[in-house]
Amino acid sequence: MTKTKLIGALLASTFLAGAAHAEDVTLTIESWRNDDVLIWQDTIIPAFEAQNPGIKVVFAPTAPAEYNAVLNSKLDAGSAGDLVTCRPFDASLELYKKGNLADLTGLAAMANFSPVAKSAWQTDDGSATFCVPMASVIHGFIYNKDAFDALGIAVPTTRDDFFAALDKIKADGTYIPMAMGTNDQWEAATMGYNNIGPNYWKGEEGRLALIAGTQKLTDADWVAPFTELAKWKDYLGDGFEAQTYPDSQNLFTLGRAAIYPAGSWEIAGFNKQATFKMGAFPPPVQAAGDTCYISDHTDIALGMNAKSAHPEETKKFLEWVGSPEFAKMYANALPGFFSLNSTPVEMEDPLAQEFVSWRGKCQSSIRSTYQILSRGTPNLENETWNASANVIKGTETPEAAAARLQDGLASWYAPQKAK
Repeated sequence: MTKTKLIGALLASTFLAGAAHAEDVTLTIESWRNDDVLIWQDTIIPAFEAQNPGIKVVFAPTAPAEYNAVLNSKLDAGSAGDLVTCRPFDASLELYKKGNLADLTGLAAMANFSPVAKSAWQTDDGSATFCVPMASVIHGFIYNKDAFDALGIAVPTTRDDFFAALDKIKADGTYIPMAMGTNDQWEAATMGYNNIGPNYWKGEEGRLALIAGTQKLTDADWVAPFTELAKWKDYLGDGFEAQTYPDSQNLFTLGRAAIYPAGSWEIAGFNKQATFKMGAFPPPVQAAGDTCYISDHTDIALGMNAKSAHPEETKKFLEWVGSPEFAKMYANALPGFFSLNSTPVEMEDPLAQEFVSWRGKCQSSIRSTYQILSRGTPNLENETWNASANVIKGTETPEAAAARLQDGLASWYAPQKAK
């Protein structure tokens, strides 16, 4: 080899070695949210990569129903991504206990979240936080503004207002007063019992008392929401017992129903499908001036695979996910999934802004059954679905439903066992 060729070869090898050394690190995100792939690919990831040259991010979702099983298989095989999208409470807590999720308590961005925001991704004693909170969903009622205007109905703020509005809609006959069915059961609990319930049991005060065993599901404040649900039967339209969740969505977006007991995740879909103006109101209080409570339910977070080959880069991404910049971007890209960051985010979508504005007026809580109380058998969450549907249909009284739930919980949960 000539001297010139030798020098050329050495330079080439040095260049290749430098290129390999400078090769981008690629992080992979595991998620069940396969409906927002384009938002991650076109908006969120490019924003991070522009600020962090040398780190590439790939969003690799799994179908929602398959996510838990697929993720567990990947974690067991050592093939899971660096970033793990976290469901709230027990499923993610179990991953942490197994050593699959890293402790993120020390991340600087954790200071941007309240104790309630972090509660869904912490150990029971709050000593370790293992996922960065991303978003919550808020419950209330979405209504057809055109229908309300045509019938001269003001937005209800008290329960008397609410039922007076339902009576007026029913008497007119143009619209089904409220679009909800009991066929799938979960809506009766999620958009029924746990929507209106916090106003009765005073949000976190009652929820934490139930966990502590100082309140019972047979107490007046826990029976009362069932009593209110029993009154809904007269306003749900013919055949509501066989009406599915998609049926209810269609009844409302086609303009056939005036009110929809809602989760804020409906906003994006309803915006596309409804041709009428929409508004929203929080669960009405007993009397004007009462403190209002809303179900502002912690829904989605992002954690780190404890066995990630790129822990520093992964933590850098998570610090960014915990930033106000990410909060604004994510919440506006997905209206109805509200930032849990302590920095307020102004929503561009007016319906989403209406929902999130309730945080400034009402006390936030989460669904009563999600933390700790559904770890045993019978599962309180699933039993509450069934009880709520039965109460609305009239096949179980509010008192009997509450007693059944209390007996089930007390059968396995020590703080609720009879002393």
